[in-house]
Amino acid sequence: MAIKETNFQFSDNQSVYHGKVRDVYEVDGQFVVVATDRISAFDHILPKPIPHKGQVLNQVATHFLKATEDIVPNWLTASPDPNVSVGLKCEPVKVEMVIRGYLAGHAWRLYRAGERMICGVSMPDGMVESQAFPDPIITPATKADEGHDEDISREEIIAQGIVPEEMYLKMEAYTRALFARGQEMAAERDLILVDTKYEFGIHDGEIYLIDEIHTPDSSRYFYASEYEERLAKGKPQEQLSKEFVREWLMTNGFQGKDDQDMPIMPDEFVQTVSDRYISLYEIVTGVPFIKESESNILERIETNVKEYLKSIKK
Repeated sequence: MAIKETNFQFSDNQSVYHGKVRDVYEVDGQFVVVATDRISAFDHILPKPIPHKGQVLNQVATHFLKATEDIVPNWLTASPDPNVSVGLKCEPVKVEMVIRGYLAGHAWRLYRAGERMICGVSMPDGMVESQAFPDPIITPATKADEGHDEDISREEIIAQGIVPEEMYLKMEAYTRALFARGQEMAAERDLILVDTKYEFGIHDGEIYLIDEIHTPDSSRYFYASEYEERLAKGKPQEQLSKEFVREWLMTNGFQGKDDQDMPIMPDEFVQTVSDRYISLYEIVTGVPFIKESESNILERIETNVKEYLKSIKK
């Protein structure tokens, strides 16, 4: 059984927000975040969930949040279940801080179409796919509750009053420091952290890192040992990310446009996606992945969360 949706009743004092992938329960003033097995691409939720994907995302995010808490405070306080994180209630900043070290994905698609500016940042002429930028570039996006996130520049963010300038500059500094740490940790695993995104929130007037970081849903990795040879030969880089899911969708005629019908992934491809998520977990963390039982997942989550909430009230 894979988790497609949740409808938990952890407390009489709760509310819930169902995101693309995570279901966020506000319980007694804190967030209980359940990583489901839903998968999204092009800002659309695909019809079939991916077994063990939620566990992978939650445990990878927990791994990196703990490894970066010396850089910036983060929202996480506990992970009482393989699919669940519990933490501080933060007011989300409506901007995703996307940082790119290499010309790939969305940036490459724009570049290939002739664009040389992204989010007010110039991209040098003469670059090829997967080539490193002279320095990592920050290309923010507005955080949409529904539909597509949109590229936006630093100047537009400040001019529109989405974030005060002082706060935005602090988020930029955190973003660069987090990315540098992520790249260092990736290099230790013979990987290159290509690009990623960070989300921030406000708690007691301070900036906190929220959501997931350095997971296959939020990040792109290349294999370091193959990178130079593939780049020199003009070959596509083998990626550890969900880009292969986007590529499958594009091959089957879907890029998230309103007039396009979303294809249904066959069961064999669903299993391939699951296997690749698990492989990424083991490569990125260096720790064997222990599959939790697929039976009674929802019952297990509810029991573990309720026991945790009860324990912190004592």
